[in-house]
Amino acid sequence: MKRLLKFSRAFLGCAIFSAIVIICGIIGICLRGINFGIDFRPGLIEEVRIAPAAVEVTYSGSATVSIDAKNNALDVVVSGSGADNETVTLTFGQHPTVSKMADALNGIDGIKAVVRANGDADSYGIFVNNAVTARLSSDVPYRLYVPDSASKITVDNVRTVLEGQDVSLKELGDAANRSFQIRAKISDDSVTNQTLQRNILSALQQSFGENNVAIIKTDFVASSFSSRLAGMSVLLAVCTVLLIWLYATVRFHWDFALGAIVALLHDCLIMFTFIAWFQIEFSPTTLAAVLTIFGYSINATVVILDRVRENLKFVKTRDFRDILDRSLSDTLSRSIITTVTTLFASISLLVFTTGSIHDFAIVLTIGLLSGCYSSLFISSGFIAFMRRHWEPGENADRVRPKKSTAHTVVMPASN
Repeated sequence: MKRLLKFSRAFLGCAIFSAIVIICGIIGICLRGINFGIDFRPGLIEEVRIAPAAVEVTYSGSATVSIDAKNNALDVVVSGSGADNETVTLTFGQHPTVSKMADALNGIDGIKAVVRANGDADSYGIFVNNAVTARLSSDVPYRLYVPDSASKITVDNVRTVLEGQDVSLKELGDAANRSFQIRAKISDDSVTNQTLQRNILSALQQSFGENNVAIIKTDFVASSFSSRLAGMSVLLAVCTVLLIWLYATVRFHWDFALGAIVALLHDCLIMFTFIAWFQIEFSPTTLAAVLTIFGYSINATVVILDRVRENLKFVKTRDFRDILDRSLSDTLSRSIITTVTTLFASISLLVFTTGSIHDFAIVLTIGLLSGCYSSLFISSGFIAFMRRHWEPGENADRVRPKKSTAHTVVMPASN
């Protein structure tokens, strides 16, 4: 038989310790707040590429001409007075290199295309700066870009340039087709999205060259959308807890289910304590870590509750804490092994990653430790408190034993 460990002796002390940590967390949230990411705050998301302009295009005619870059072609739209309204489609397949595409553009009346760099590059890689107008003019050239495979610019270089601005960065694509996703949040009510965009673009142009920065895509996050997203996240977490409570109630007794929910709420509050005090950015990735711990914690708790239910049938005792001690002792090795093996993965992410994945790993590691601890001491301690009036026998599955009903037998009077 496995050694019986008296876990019940630590129930009260662990409850006091957890209460102190959670109170500190509530104080931290009140004093420092939650460091919400861009998805939960107004701001902008930009995708930026840095490369020298491959072709400069101008137009000297009287019509209105613009270029629309698609996935497989360039559409040259000609309209206005003195011209037939038409769209000339120049496919990348028919013009496979940048030089051949420039030659095709020069074949359109009034357009002049000059190759500045990478004339032999594949035309399929052509992209444009969507932050400038696509209408051609004679004085300001419209630039076509292609990825620069020889570029040594990395996400760390961009991060250094934007240091001091409240942004987060992510590198997209491989070395031959690299772009950077910039997430910027508005920390001052006087700053608009347009001002924020200009500040970022100005910093990039000063460091990498005015004509070497192309904005591929820009999305603005409004304050109403960020508030709605935060509300939906809270609703998602509440629905998750309610569904877990329903499952545990069906599978076990209601006090077991309530103990599992107490452990879940405990883990959630512990994670938010660290998020608040260490100002970890709360993003959808962080929310995913919290919901992951919900699943991990309830799984660890259900294993223990299953053993408690089995031991109710076989362990002969008048103290419910003895059954809890036996059940926790039986499942201790399983709880430790499961936690440690999962920690190998989360600590690896913690050591070898950066950015949002690093924040995910921090929250996940804290949640794993808290989930193991709460399954052993918080959930079990709550159930022990609820069953302090427990009695064995026919009432073993109840929180409180039924009160026996005394029957009075009236005897007939003797003569």
